[in-house]
Amino acid sequence: MSIGAARTVLWWGRFDPDYSRNRILRQALVRLGWELQDFRPRISRLGHLEATLRGVKKPDLLWLPAFRQRDMAAAATWAARHGIPIIFDPMISSYDKQVFERQKFTEQSASARKLLKQEQAIFAAADLVLADTEGHAAFFRETLNRPADKVRVVALGAEEGLFTPAPMAEKSPDAPLEVLFFGSFIGLQGPEIIIEAAKRCPAQVRWTMLGDGPLKEACEAAAAGHPAIKFEGYLPYDQLPARIQQADILLGVFGISAKAERVIPNKVYQALACGRPVITRHSTAYPGGETTGLLQIPEGDPEALAATVADLAKNRHKLAARGQAAENYYAENFSMDTIRAQLADALTEVLGR
Repeated sequence: MSIGAARTVLWWGRFDPDYSRNRILRQALVRLGWELQDFRPRISRLGHLEATLRGVKKPDLLWLPAFRQRDMAAAATWAARHGIPIIFDPMISSYDKQVFERQKFTEQSASARKLLKQEQAIFAAADLVLADTEGHAAFFRETLNRPADKVRVVALGAEEGLFTPAPMAEKSPDAPLEVLFFGSFIGLQGPEIIIEAAKRCPAQVRWTMLGDGPLKEACEAAAAGHPAIKFEGYLPYDQLPARIQQADILLGVFGISAKAERVIPNKVYQALACGRPVITRHSTAYPGGETTGLLQIPEGDPEALAATVADLAKNRHKLAARGQAAENYYAENFSMDTIRAQLADALTEVLGR
């Protein structure tokens, strides 16, 4: 699928090309026939002047990638001067992060209202805003005042060259299953909820907590002496797929925040792509109907998590089928083919304007 020959897209800002969202969408753009150009201004607010002085060539489209809100003012000035549409792929809202996730400001405070107004202006400068989930798209529409026709969902997915399906390891009926969590041990992920679930789970299961982060020390203290809970350090990224494939059940996130309800974390995409059943908190972010490969439970509920794991362990003969369902669900909703089709539609729409 191609949008036309020799179209160019200018990626603007001091972005990280190796960040998973950026890397996947850049690959998709190339597959759709686009030529990528990069511009990294030394000073974000003066980017329009630098681009002019450096003679940056006029592209067909300007792309403001993940987390680059601070670059919008200069990018919009330069784009307007050259008559170029802008696609903004923010991934997160700064207002959401500061007010609802970090709780740095109360929602009714002057600082929060100022931040909201600023971010509404940033989003308004884009011809089209991309969201990775419908939950984020709804937030952009309802809180940041973007019209429905100015917001499109383009899924994230996993890097399919690395995260590939693998059959379940054969185990004797009395061998413990492995439940694997990997992450950065932050509140959104709810690692402390996993520890409490592991302590309540009567089944013959080994719980592995992989990674590091601010809540890891507290989790280690809460799990001290428990024979079924172990901790592992971070793995190099290219070793993560094999580690996922060693496990029987993967865990998503269980935090109680509104943001946790809007996101689909990388770990879920990656586990589904590897053909492993996933348990995570209920979320409106997940598309499609129910699947036995993705089990959603109430947020912040260790009892529900323990019961779900115990049930999977009791019916371990069904895990292979659940893994196949996980693989199918990923292919239908988050595969690179799906992402390219969603992105192609978004590009057609913004260029048609």
